[in-house]
Amino acid sequence: MRVTIDKAGRVVIPAQVRERTGLVSGADLELTLEDAIIRLERVAPGPRLVKVGRRLVARPSASTDARPVVDVAALVEEERNRWP
Repeated sequence: MRVTIDKAGRVVIPAQVRERTGLVSGADLELTLEDAIIRLERVAPGPRLVKVGRRLVARPSASTDARPVVDVAALVEEERNRWP
């Protein structure tokens, strides 16, 4: 997928990519540079451990509204269709 840098140095992330990755306005991104590769990664808060009985259970630390809605079946189907 090609995108263009504007005069101010900004790049627009296409809507389908933002929706798939759960990016919203104001989301934190981590930018890393590896040789000539620029990588953007969504910064997501890690889970917190909660003791339930005698076990530790991972619970999301992000609010329900902040978590992306992921259609796993659609992602699997999309991946299957990539290959002949």
